[in-house]
Amino acid sequence: MIPATVIDAGVGNLGNLARALAEAGGEVEVTSEPERVAASRCLLLPGVGAFAPPRERLRGALEEAIRHALAAGAWMLGICVGYQLLFEAGEEFGVVDGLGLLPGRVTRLPEGVPLPHVGWNRLERTNGLAGGGEAHHAIGPAADLLAGLPAALWMYFVHSFAPEGVPDELVAARALHGRRFAAVAGRGRVLGTQFHPEKSGPAGLALLANFLEAARGAAAGD
Repeated sequence: MIPATVIDAGVGNLGNLARALAEAGGEVEVTSEPERVAASRCLLLPGVGAFAPPRERLRGALEEAIRHALAAGAWMLGICVGYQLLFEAGEEFGVVDGLGLLPGRVTRLPEGVPLPHVGWNRLERTNGLAGGGEAHHAIGPAADLLAGLPAALWMYFVHSFAPEGVPDELVAARALHGRRFAAVAGRGRVLGTQFHPEKSGPAGLALLANFLEAARGAAAGD
């Protein structure tokens, strides 16, 4: 079992995520205590709803704890709004600064498509052609999240905002809803998914297992 800490920022499907992580091989702790977060080497930041409330909840001691853990070698996976918080800013109900761990900005999906975007959507891996553009190959842990998963890959989304301006080399997969957006992205040990892997069936569990395996060394103190 791989120790995994789910950060409680006051908004999230914590029970579902904890159960999915346990099924994927995690020994799960859900906490909002900065000391526990700082000591963890495998962090998950979930979230649902608007950008600002969990961002405000993280300010101060919890944010410091996250940064301390990352500086000490922790891995981190943001999910849905937790993923959005990893970026530089979000524009929901006014501009709010994010954690700035990934480059990019979270903006509203275009008018003309149903919002919120709820349900299953296909991932476009960036090692194939997306929307007629040139292919590029994301490398490193973000791409490794999808290792061993089927080529035809569908995940479950619930959101109205999504990142834009994310450098191509950080994007492992995109999805299309009004515009193409980074659905899986990351830099170094900071990774995220716009969809909910805990609601995405066997493929979502496999993604969580890949993340836990990537974080295994850090969690064990290696």
